[in-house]
Amino acid sequence: MKWQGGKQSGNFEDRRGMSGGGKLALGGIGGIIVLVIGFLMGGDPMQLLQQAQNMGGQTEQSGQPRELNPEEKRLTEFSLTVLQSTEDVWAKLFKEQMQQNYTPTTLVFYDGGTQTDGCGMGQASYGPFYCPGDQKIYLDLTFNRELSDKFGAKGEFAMAYVIAHEVGHHIQQLVGLLPKTNQARGKLSERENNKISVMTELQADFYAGVWAHYLNEYTDVKIDYNDIVDGMKAAEAVGDDKLQTAAQGYAVPESFTHGTSAQRMAWFKKGYDSGDMRAGNTFEDPSLR
Repeated sequence: MKWQGGKQSGNFEDRRGMSGGGKLALGGIGGIIVLVIGFLMGGDPMQLLQQAQNMGGQTEQSGQPRELNPEEKRLTEFSLTVLQSTEDVWAKLFKEQMQQNYTPTTLVFYDGGTQTDGCGMGQASYGPFYCPGDQKIYLDLTFNRELSDKFGAKGEFAMAYVIAHEVGHHIQQLVGLLPKTNQARGKLSERENNKISVMTELQADFYAGVWAHYLNEYTDVKIDYNDIVDGMKAAEAVGDDKLQTAAQGYAVPESFTHGTSAQRMAWFKKGYDSGDMRAGNTFEDPSLR
């Protein structure tokens, strides 16, 4: 993956060094599992963040952004270059495929925990997440190490896929999908809510694939076949079946909220192969009902 020297997005906030050190009490390993599965690679922060905040303490933001070490500077430049590439791709696709203007999201860098506008208190233990309430992506860059060491997703493109997936949730917000699904969830059973969540997450994977399709054509970021393989491996690493089996020794399909490893890889690849954002209607796919 070639990204050095590429244009970097200016749509970011740096709260590193400004976050408090408070930690949430999550009710033991069960609570931790719920939050990891619920937030990793996106989820429903409107509900789970508030739940976590109600169960634990609070943190306060103070101070100024701290000085970054060389690795943090590299990851920050990388993240902002990837973010710019999503802006370049989606600005063009919104005009060409939807006849609309694209409004970029904002990427928030933070340490440990930070307050969101509309999604409660964000914690690094949740993994990267998108908050519909303020249309921002929250990222503690220590997740890059977890992605490689804990989940076995190697290569820079794995982290790029994570960011592109969260931008996929922003696309859903812009086209009006997230407001509709969040409104519908209050009227559905837990099982039906989980199905809606899976469809939402798989569509975000699809959008990440669409972004990857156009990287070499529309952006300063250049990728090859090996990068796409890394993206597929990252999608596979965060499937519900794999995460649940690793956490508790078995998987419970009825509780899946993000999709299986096979489904996540398949929808990412479908987006990459098609390059058509209109071809990712997971909500009409019979296999997901």
